[in-house]
Amino acid sequence: MAATVFKRKIYGKLLDWKNTRKGQTAILVQGARRIGKSTIVEEFAKNEYKSYILINFANAPKEIINLFEDMSSLNFFFLGIQAHYNVVLHERESVIVFDEVQFNPKARQAIKYLVQDGRYDYIETGSLISIRKNVKDILIPSEETKLNMYPMDFEEFCMATGEDARIAIIKEMASIDRPLGDAVHRVLMRLFRLYMLVGGMPQSVNEYLKTNNLSMVDVVKREILQLYDDDFRKIDDSGRASMIFNSIPAQLNSAATRYLIPSSLEKVRTDRMDEIIADITDSMTVNKINATTDPNIGMAMFADLYKYKMFTADTGLFVSLAFQDKDYVENVIYKKLLSDKLSANLGYVYENVVAQMLVANGHKPFYFTFKKDEEGKHLYEIDFLITKSNKVCPIEVKSSGYKTHRSLDKFSEIYSDRIGKKYIIYAKDYQREGDLVYLPVYMVPFVL
Repeated sequence: MAATVFKRKIYGKLLDWKNTRKGQTAILVQGARRIGKSTIVEEFAKNEYKSYILINFANAPKEIINLFEDMSSLNFFFLGIQAHYNVVLHERESVIVFDEVQFNPKARQAIKYLVQDGRYDYIETGSLISIRKNVKDILIPSEETKLNMYPMDFEEFCMATGEDARIAIIKEMASIDRPLGDAVHRVLMRLFRLYMLVGGMPQSVNEYLKTNNLSMVDVVKREILQLYDDDFRKIDDSGRASMIFNSIPAQLNSAATRYLIPSSLEKVRTDRMDEIIADITDSMTVNKINATTDPNIGMAMFADLYKYKMFTADTGLFVSLAFQDKDYVENVIYKKLLSDKLSANLGYVYENVVAQMLVANGHKPFYFTFKKDEEGKHLYEIDFLITKSNKVCPIEVKSSGYKTHRSLDKFSEIYSDRIGKKYIIYAKDYQREGDLVYLPVYMVPFVL
């Protein structure tokens, strides 16, 4: 059965690349597994070109693999793939897709010569971690435009579920700086809570649309988590990478100011642990947010590389991961979110989804911990810091409608000269008090 093709915003970015680069570069779409890379790329190839050939290197036959061993005759190469796939390629009107390119590094190396030849366009898809590892003894092509892809965001989820009109309302109200009103706000929060539970993995969304059954959706998400677990064991067959990933909900629930390596892994060499963490980050299954030692423009220069938090790249998967040792019916997050009674000690679910939305919107967020003064015993924390218009925007995340913001107040006292707008992300309607914005969580992608 053909995969369901959901409308994805990355399609527009692919179209921009096609129209502006005009074959001068290939484009590499990279991201975690099961986020829909292959599906949307093939849909793009089908719609935007006269013909296309998709080579899936996960199961490509040997005769196709062998064509990449000798690229001295491109005419022979093109004849070979056209004959095998029974597709006629048209100069400057056809595209060749290298799907799962990480499985054939020589195909990626060949991009240099294929782009220089100029007859056709080229799109690659792959998992970033495997792409980076499978580069031994090959020349990395500079003729690549890289494009990160993420799970479906809230807007894409609304388009998939037929709620497009809701997005138009959010965008309009965000642009005029006004509350939506209780009735509309309640509907949008209910829809957003559903998004948090289902998540943005296309298979999960498809299962929800097919069955309207969150128990069945949970089964699909657990299958994806098992797939990730298998991948992590390829990174490190001792299971350490898997353990680090599986510990994310517990780490966030502990309210610690950093991710603490599980005690069972404390004896692992630091350099080996750094390598495992880097591999997990490269898999794009997590969003790793570093602390900064200086909350200012250019925070990356002051990143604390050994102080960070990890969030899952998809909050729907996070919900299942948090209760992976229990049955769906015992997962209190489903119950609490559906009834709008998520308690404060489950606020980390909201932190995860805010991290997800900020990263998907192109931000490189940091977080910051500080004391009011040298003698101060209380440690304050700003959940996220982003930069906008040469200013730093601090963000606090609340799982409820609470409007307290002691950390923001203290932060503002100390760093007033560098702060732009301040944001409380919470579950109530839009409000504004001067430069402090109370932002309903569903508005984050349209404001930040």
